[in-house]
Amino acid sequence: MTGQRENKEDQALLAFLEAQRDAVLSIVAGLDEEAWHRSVVPSGWTPAGLVEHLGGAEWHWFQGVVTGAVPEPPPGDEDLPPYDPKAAFVSDLPSAEIIGFYRDQCARSDAVLAATPLSAPPRGRHGVPGEDEPPDVRWIVLHMIEETARHAGHLDIARELIDGQTGLGPR
Repeated sequence: MTGQRENKEDQALLAFLEAQRDAVLSIVAGLDEEAWHRSVVPSGWTPAGLVEHLGGAEWHWFQGVVTGAVPEPPPGDEDLPPYDPKAAFVSDLPSAEIIGFYRDQCARSDAVLAATPLSAPPRGRHGVPGEDEPPDVRWIVLHMIEETARHAGHLDIARELIDGQTGLGPR
C-alpha cells in the first residue's frame, strides 16, 4: 500500500509542476514582441527574460543537478559573464525562440524525471557555497514547483500591467 501512495504522491507532484509550466505559457501567450521585451517593474526584468530564466532553471536542476550533466556554452556565448542572481532577467531573443527553448527544456526535464525515481539522490551538485545540496529528486521537483509558481505570479501581474489581461492560465 505504501508504494501505491508514494506513486500517487509522485504523480501529484509532477502534475503540479506541469500545471505551473502551463500557467507560465498561458500567461505570456499573445504578448506582442514589444511587450515581451518591456519591463513594467522597477527591478527591470522582462517577460522574455523571466521565461528564459525558467528554461535555464529547468536545465540546471534536472539535467545539471539530477543527472550531473556539465553545461556547454552555446556557440558564440563562451565569453558571457557569470550568472548574477541579483541582475534583472532580460533577453533580446524573439519570443518564439525563448518559448521554444522553454518547452524544449521542460521536455528534457520530463525525460529525466521519467527515468529517475523521485527518491533518488542527485548525481550532480547545485554548487552554491553555504547552501545545502538537495537530498533527492523529490526536493528538486518541489523547488521547481515553487520557482515556477513564483515566476508565474510575477508574469501574471506583469501581464495585467502590460495590457490589462487577468485570469490567464489554468487555476
